Amino acid sequence: MERKSFADMNCSVAQCLEVVGEWWTMLILRDAFLGVSRFDDFQRRLGISRNVLTQRLTGLVEAGVLARTAYREHPPRYDYRLADKGRDLWPVLSAMRQWGDRYAAPAGPPVNVRHRGCGEVFHTVPTCSQCGEQVGPGDVRAVVGPGGSADLLPARSAQA
Repeated sequence: MERKSFADMNCSVAQCLEVVGEWWTMLILRDAFLGVSRFDDFQRRLGISRNVLTQRLTGLVEAGVLARTAYREHPPRYDYRLADKGRDLWPVLSAMRQWGDRYAAPAGPPVNVRHRGCGEVFHTVPTCSQCGEQVGPGDVRAVVGPGGSADLLPARSAQA
């Protein structure tokens, strides 16, 4: 099945999916957040074919999500580290992990993430960047942004 491109869609969610929407990509990023940086380590941990891993890593480097740096010349070997654009995916990956822990891990979370500061298990909680209150889907409304137009919102939202 050929994957549809979202490159021409004026939607930030679609543009994010254009970069990280393929299933192996988020697992590569999960491992990168855990400190994995070498091709062979990604390949061994994920059980992904070498050609698919090469394609995904190349795409993430081209998108600026990972940075590739040589650590050996002969034969050529590279580290793949999170760039700023990749580190900004942390809340997305955390939310996905929490969803999986809640709905797809009947024996409990396979991995807990602890906050280094206090030692407690960390949970992503969406909060307002202005007032600090917790925010759920019923606490927000969509409005047209500077790069959008009214036709991007459903008629009901546009009237609110």
